[in-house]
Amino acid sequence: MTTDIWQSGAGYEAYVGRWSRRVAEVFIEGLGSPAQARWVDVGCGTGAVTETILRLADPASVVGVDPSEAFVTFARGQVVDPRASFAVGDGAALPLSDDGADVAVSGLVLNFVPDPAAMLAEMGRVTRPGGTAAIYVWDYADGMESMRHFWDAAVEQDPGMRTKSESLMFEICKPEPLRDAFQRAGLTDIDVQPIDVPTVFRDFDDYWRPFLMATAPAPRHAMSLSEADREDLRRRLQARLPTRPDGSIHLVARAWAASATV
Repeated sequence: MTTDIWQSGAGYEAYVGRWSRRVAEVFIEGLGSPAQARWVDVGCGTGAVTETILRLADPASVVGVDPSEAFVTFARGQVVDPRASFAVGDGAALPLSDDGADVAVSGLVLNFVPDPAAMLAEMGRVTRPGGTAAIYVWDYADGMESMRHFWDAAVEQDPGMRTKSESLMFEICKPEPLRDAFQRAGLTDIDVQPIDVPTVFRDFDDYWRPFLMATAPAPRHAMSLSEADREDLRRRLQARLPTRPDGSIHLVARAWAASATV
């Protein structure tokens, strides 16, 4: 059975949530925000960024907002710290007052919204002047290797898939388009940096299983195939992945982090 990208908290966690947590650590520490700041986590998903803020940034409060009621429910079950609260809401119309935050952040969300600049402007609205708005997105074109291998195998199987890969779907996930979106949102002092983290899979099954949960474009493609074609894709992937003698697969996940002053 397939599930929608915004409905399966557990599926998302297995697919990229576990790697997002590692990126989130580097991202939050890199912002260097002072203790007791008021944070907003836009598109909080399963709570990976919120948890990281609570653990590393000593915040006064963190408000997580996500359009999926299922994700908000999942996050509330995962994050029990009293400094954290969660609400269902649209990133381009946050249910928050003006200037109420010191830092507004978003992890792995900007490329999914219809108007990225509108979401960034909304992050600016809820953040006080002089505060920080910052995001990170996967480097789909190159550095997010688990997805890059998948789409390379999918194109090998069906050359027509070349136009369907996430690197083309999410053109904003590169430094210059990110800078442009921040500028159009009226933000200043824009900085864009790569974040690389290791993604180690125990074995091929640990890598492949999340693609059967249909929680993002690549898994949805896998689940749209016939059983025979999906098995063919699985074999193509297994043949191309760098597998060590113990069966483990060591890849790298790269994200682009962008921050700016409100």
